[in-house]
Amino acid sequence: MERFLTRHGDRITATLSGFDRLRFRGSLRSLSYVKGLEIFLSTQQVLLKDFGRYVEELSDTVKQHAERLAATTGRPLEFLPSSRVSKEERARAIAEQDGVRAGLICILSCVESCRTYGVRKDRRSKHLVVTPQERKCLHLYFYFHDPEFGLMHIRLQTWVPFTIQICVNGREWLARQLAARGIAHRQVDNALTAIDDPVRAQALLDTLGTRAWTPVLAAWARRVNPLITRLRRAGLRPYYWSLDESEYATDLLFGDPATLHRLYPALTHHAISQFGSEDVLRFLGRRPQAGFSGEVRTLFGRVEGVRVKHWVEENSIKMYDKHGCILRIETTLNNPRRYNVRRTVTRQGHRTRTWCRLRKGVADVARRVEVSRAANARYLDALSVVGEPSPSYRLLDSVSQPIVHRGRRYRPLRPISPQEAPLLRAILRGEHCAQGFRNADLRQRLYPDAARDPIARRQAANRVTRLIRLLRAHRLVHKTPHTRYYRVSPLGHQVMSTALTFRERDLALLAA
Repeated sequence: MERFLTRHGDRITATLSGFDRLRFRGSLRSLSYVKGLEIFLSTQQVLLKDFGRYVEELSDTVKQHAERLAATTGRPLEFLPSSRVSKEERARAIAEQDGVRAGLICILSCVESCRTYGVRKDRRSKHLVVTPQERKCLHLYFYFHDPEFGLMHIRLQTWVPFTIQICVNGREWLARQLAARGIAHRQVDNALTAIDDPVRAQALLDTLGTRAWTPVLAAWARRVNPLITRLRRAGLRPYYWSLDESEYATDLLFGDPATLHRLYPALTHHAISQFGSEDVLRFLGRRPQAGFSGEVRTLFGRVEGVRVKHWVEENSIKMYDKHGCILRIETTLNNPRRYNVRRTVTRQGHRTRTWCRLRKGVADVARRVEVSRAANARYLDALSVVGEPSPSYRLLDSVSQPIVHRGRRYRPLRPISPQEAPLLRAILRGEHCAQGFRNADLRQRLYPDAARDPIARRQAANRVTRLIRLLRAHRLVHKTPHTRYYRVSPLGHQVMSTALTFRERDLALLAA
């Protein structure tokens, strides 16, 4: 991200990185699998033939609690005939109509699909058995104006296993925190378009990544689910909380909307035309491997402005302009198990600290922040080559002259020539974006046949060494200290991308 800020820093008034939308999921784990449900029914002395009647009683308790809550607060409980109706838009309309600024706004109910259980007769044993089912049941949506999180909602499944979802917005939370501390800001929807103290705002937003979420979520769940106390007395563990989906956004606030308006088309064109599958994998922290069988997609469309979205299996990263003055890069994690986290586990009876799969549980939220923030930063670094206001000849002329570096004279570069273009193309490959490149990486790309002959391999390594020295003398690459890796400098990104663009661009477009 630093490269992008170096190029466009004089136009950017503030940067803000943190959670946008968070969707938590609460699961009663004792009821989330068949054996656990059977044990629970046994402890409650409920026969399988009475399963439907017993669960219906529990469901009625949930629905009656919602009716009482609506009557007590004087807020509407409204049934939506279709699940396609936007609940949030309806809740906002009710809040605006009734002037609700705090507390419960409304309760919306809707029949939607869910994962639940049923009882059927087993053909072999001739006994009733519990089976998982996909069916539809009533869901309740509780919309609140929370004093801390602003507009939020809780979705409660009214049939066993009574799964709950809680959705909050990090930018809405931050706006309320800034207001409470007297920090001037301007908010449009869920975006902050101006902040007087961006450093303090960033520090506040960072606390969402280390917050103890379980007590907060449990308190919200108790407000809407009257069965929690009853089920706990029956020996069930409380809700297990996981972060089902997280959106981590990096906002770059441009002081002059016209500047972003001129720059953004070039950014979208570069993202569509230059970012290949390997680049997208690298952005999202995945290594291109021969065994990778997932799907990588790039979509372009108009959602909240012109948007470019890249998918790697279930996770994605996208770019769009928001309210004309914000460039937003946003990483969405739906399946964190594609990543690893370092934690202490028990292996063969011993406690050891090692890398494990990243879980959805709220205990690993801090690691989600690291993964998402790094993805956004890599994406912005790759975009840092876009938007150079000076004519291209100034970049290319600077490396087309001989140079003396540390007392040694080096020849000029010929970046558009067919001899040197493959070198630049190999260096700018997406797989080198995160860590850099080595001599061996370039050798495998430029001289693949040399790997079979030790003498040819040594000669190829020497040629690549001389080429790297030439690029270092022209300040296009630099060595990472104490490693064998080299990284492309901001000047190198500009020169190499410009040269390859000239070489590969259609002649009719250049002459237009």
